[in-house]
Amino acid sequence: MSDAQPRALAAYGAVTAAYWAFMLSDGALRMLVLLHFHTLGFSALQLAWLFLLYEFMGMVTNLSAGWLAARFGLTSTLYAGLGIQIVALAALAQLDPAWGLGASVAYVMAVQGASGVAKDLAKMSSKSAVKLLAPKGDGALFRWVAVLTGSKNAVKGLGFLLGTVLLGALGFTASVWAMAAVLAVILAGVALFMPPGLPQGKKGAKFTEVFSKDPAINRLSAARLFLFGARDVWFVVGIPIYFYAVLSDGSEAGNRAAFFQIGTFMALWIIAYGVVQASAPKLLGAKSKPLGQISRMATRWVAGLTVIPLALAGLSLMADGPQGWLTGALIAGLMVFGFVFAVNSSLHSYLILALTSAERVTMDVGFYYMSNAAGRLVGTLLSGLSYQIGGLPLCLATAGAMAGLSAICIRGLRPADQSAVT
Repeated sequence: MSDAQPRALAAYGAVTAAYWAFMLSDGALRMLVLLHFHTLGFSALQLAWLFLLYEFMGMVTNLSAGWLAARFGLTSTLYAGLGIQIVALAALAQLDPAWGLGASVAYVMAVQGASGVAKDLAKMSSKSAVKLLAPKGDGALFRWVAVLTGSKNAVKGLGFLLGTVLLGALGFTASVWAMAAVLAVILAGVALFMPPGLPQGKKGAKFTEVFSKDPAINRLSAARLFLFGARDVWFVVGIPIYFYAVLSDGSEAGNRAAFFQIGTFMALWIIAYGVVQASAPKLLGAKSKPLGQISRMATRWVAGLTVIPLALAGLSLMADGPQGWLTGALIAGLMVFGFVFAVNSSLHSYLILALTSAERVTMDVGFYYMSNAAGRLVGTLLSGLSYQIGGLPLCLATAGAMAGLSAICIRGLRPADQSAVT
């Protein structure tokens, strides 16, 4: 083994640890905000508004993050993401319950916007690092990106559960301060032990280089937008609020029990999703498949995803309101959705790194995750809007429609490079 390989593994481990720490806090914060403000009487649409600036700023950040990383280096953008998240958590702890509704919404939106910047700086840095650090050949790139992405989602799932447990045990403000303190310690540790191995940036990088001229990358980015919109339409507001209506009896003890059950489901969904993502290369037998065949597999898997939310929407229409059998069907159906969605997401995460070059990796990954954030933005808005207008059936039907649009976008993807998976 050459000296470069241990250094690459050490850098990959440090990047992964930083990304895990961030996503744990990100998942916990989402559930804290969602459930805390729901108990304060916020409507589904008002809850969606709390997350809109988070997604919008993530979209803006991704558009510029590729250039920032090319200009200042990946370690700088990774540390900036963690640092901004700490500041955002400390700011959220200053929220005053005596403020009016408008002031509270505006303040939380602004703090969530900062958190959105932080998340996508950390994500772009981590994903780009994999392209630069992964060994060449033998399917290593697919495996490394699958492990990073899958483990990240498993950690984020634990964050969902952590957020609900902290909310019930410590309350909102103490929970936020505790997360800020732990994240600060982790940032210090990662900065202290991060080995060399990531590029330091180039002064000549131009912002206009962010926009891709490759049709395959543009199609994949559009498919990613609708894929994540299809998930967040039901995931962000619709299903958590539906389950809260079913599980809570309105008492303080009932609320805490409902928080825990909702958090457990969301956590298990994300963890299972992460496990499938990490296993996708082996599951698909992708080691020796050419790039063109991988892209065709992505088309077939997203077509299968479209059917699931449409079927669940039909069942919820038949039920005409919350019922025990419907809740069971939703849990089972959404777990199947998670499996198929995870395979799709893993294929996309590999394809963007396989299609780009080492010279353009931060630019193309930033542009691609800008589309990812745009999908979450649209999905978040539609989650609150569709649930408020048409309840769970419309929420799930909208998810099916967005998955169908993703299938249309990726169907025309034609990678120029037909070589085997790297």
